[in-house]
Amino acid sequence: MLFCPYCSNNLTIGDSENSSENAWVCPTCPYKWNITNQISMRTHLKRKEVDDVMGGKEAWVNVDKTSATCPKCDHRMAYFRQLQIRSADEPMTTFYKCEECAHQWREN
Repeated sequence: MLFCPYCSNNLTIGDSENSSENAWVCPTCPYKWNITNQISMRTHLKRKEVDDVMGGKEAWVNVDKTSATCPKCDHRMAYFRQLQIRSADEPMTTFYKCEECAHQWREN
């Protein structure tokens, strides 16, 4: 994406007045910049780690305990917390962490 140096709007591709070449054209001001060569750039973004998204170890500090059976060790107590990971009209997702083996799972 390119932006207009005068009004900062997004430039679009349009026809140049002087030739049959294309130009970057600002939709709100008279700025035009003729395209003389191909412009291409790729930026590969680094994916976030799951702990970065879910809050890491700090997210489990000061959470409440409830009776929930761990699917790994069958212990009956687990810590839990709730996050809104979908849109606002969807219910919150409950995440559990076993008190005994620290296995983590979410409510289905």
